[in-house]
Amino acid sequence: MRIEQTFFVSRPPEVVFDYLTNPSNLADWQTSKTSVEPLTDGAPHLGTRVRERTKPPGGKEFEQIVEFTEFDRPVRVHAHVVEGPYPIDGTWSFESDGDGTRVRFVAEGELSGLMRALQPVAKLVMARQMTG
Repeated sequence: MRIEQTFFVSRPPEVVFDYLTNPSNLADWQTSKTSVEPLTDGAPHLGTRVRERTKPPGGKEFEQIVEFTEFDRPVRVHAHVVEGPYPIDGTWSFESDGDGTRVRFVAEGELSGLMRALQPVAKLVMARQMTG
């Protein structure tokens, strides 16, 4: 499964990158998150890990551990699902665009079982939840 979206934020790339990579902000822009627990000390960086609990609309709550496996401030960040039932990774790229930032989001991974059959619905839900 692959999801691609591009959107504009009226802030500089550094501000958008820092906001998006700060675990304490995650539930603000991914509204399906019920809790986020940092597993790594300090400011977000390459190797930062968080435990996320997610309750998708109409779905069952699940837990996953996510790690930043690419962290190039303020250009690009990649979040890899280390543990969890849905191995869908996300990459956000940030580009200065006039008075703000053009953000490109790509989610990729393979679903299995019933979720594979429901892939069109899963893509819609994930696209809404992962871009804010």
